[in-house]
Amino acid sequence: MDFSVKTNDVVKLASPCLVLGVYQGEKATLTPLGERVDSAGGHQFTRFLKRGDFSADAGVIQMFYDIDGIKADRVMLVGLGRQSNHDPICQRNVISKVTSVLSAASINAADLAIFDGLPETMSAYSAARNTIESVGESLYQYTATRSDKKKPSPLKKISLVVAKEQSKETRRAVTQGRAIAHGVHTARTLADLPGNICTPTYLAKQAKDLQKTHSIKTKIVEEAEMKRLKMGSFLSVSRGSREPAKLIVMEYSGGKKGQKPVVLVGKGLTFDAGGISLKPAGGMDEMKYDMCGGASVFGALVAASEMDLKLNVVGIVPASENMPDGAANKPGDVVTSMLGKTIEILNTDAEGRLILCDALTYAERFKPAAVVDIATLTGACVVALGEHASGLFSNCDSLAEEIEKAGQVAGDRAWRLPVWDDYSKQLKSNFADLANIGGKGAGAVTAACFLKHFANNFDWAHLDVAGTAWKSGGAKGATGRPVPLLVEFLINRAR
Repeated sequence: MDFSVKTNDVVKLASPCLVLGVYQGEKATLTPLGERVDSAGGHQFTRFLKRGDFSADAGVIQMFYDIDGIKADRVMLVGLGRQSNHDPICQRNVISKVTSVLSAASINAADLAIFDGLPETMSAYSAARNTIESVGESLYQYTATRSDKKKPSPLKKISLVVAKEQSKETRRAVTQGRAIAHGVHTARTLADLPGNICTPTYLAKQAKDLQKTHSIKTKIVEEAEMKRLKMGSFLSVSRGSREPAKLIVMEYSGGKKGQKPVVLVGKGLTFDAGGISLKPAGGMDEMKYDMCGGASVFGALVAASEMDLKLNVVGIVPASENMPDGAANKPGDVVTSMLGKTIEILNTDAEGRLILCDALTYAERFKPAAVVDIATLTGACVVALGEHASGLFSNCDSLAEEIEKAGQVAGDRAWRLPVWDDYSKQLKSNFADLANIGGKGAGAVTAACFLKHFANNFDWAHLDVAGTAWKSGGAKGATGRPVPLLVEFLINRAR
């Protein structure tokens, strides 16, 4: 997709399709650029809106052809909803609908003139970046294992029409939006691959390949070295699989030498059968998505590199399978983590925390400015927050606030939940330092509290993305979340 920025007069713009915005209110209202086009075209849009047939709800579309007085072949009016409600999520939904209609109509290029008249809470930069990301998301197609390849969208060019004084910031938004869209695409592609292809070894190879295309240095820690590091918790999970575990370490050094890095740790369970505590058969195919946290780390590193962010970032992905082999963990087993803490495994399906805890301990060697782990960790988080927000947990209020704000700006929201010591009591074990589950109540919280035990020496946050990283049903597929949130967080850190 070719994205560009234009400052042309919309009336004189020779466009295959000019997209104008309409806000909802007591009466539908064109944005200022829309009013200019309307005036040049003999107020045809005004007469149309006065009929009251166009609700201006977010994403409602009406196409016009051969308007006198302007050079555009077509004009698309798109509803933007109420101006006060036009936030990043609303805008993404609008752009998604616009992209779908343009593609379905076989239109190969369009000029979007919807960045004037924005609410005070949204800048032209933010609106432009959201647009680029949403177009990329809408045009994503999974084709890797399909013989009936879908035809690519005919839509090849999108131009953002803005005022001259907005052009510099808009061009920056396009550059960053394109990088984020590529990061999301990377995460979705990895996550959508089936478990027989996307194994820990495959993920490790993809990480090595990034060294050829991006400013990323990759190291793969093999099981022999993990044993020397005493990663007993991590290795206990891979013991039940024929696939060897890999600890994937990716370093992007965009900041000053010696600058403390931000470390992103992503759960990389390429398939989770639950181990001996076998999952129900229904929906088990979706457990290929148990590596979405790891995929998001790949996506965030790709975006940071393509943006040339002035920041040091380390991505760590503990990759494994969790299978019910004769050598697999058994309920009641006790393992020893890299930190030296012993863990009683009461449920082998609570394996994500077993690989993450050793990865968090490994992260300490980088002397991090902050550590954020991302994991499809608990069904309890899906019950609590559904698909709309990722669960956020942290031992540092300022770090949690950074992440919350980044999610709001990126339209990729997170909601903070507690990690009080009261909940940690549920992890008490008679036979080890910790149990790996905390009973029926507050499952997402006790899982986070378990990880907190391994994050005492740095500022840490945990994102439970079990409800947001993929969709089920007819729209089954990875979403690429929380790559937009993570990259916005890194952009702010780089400032």
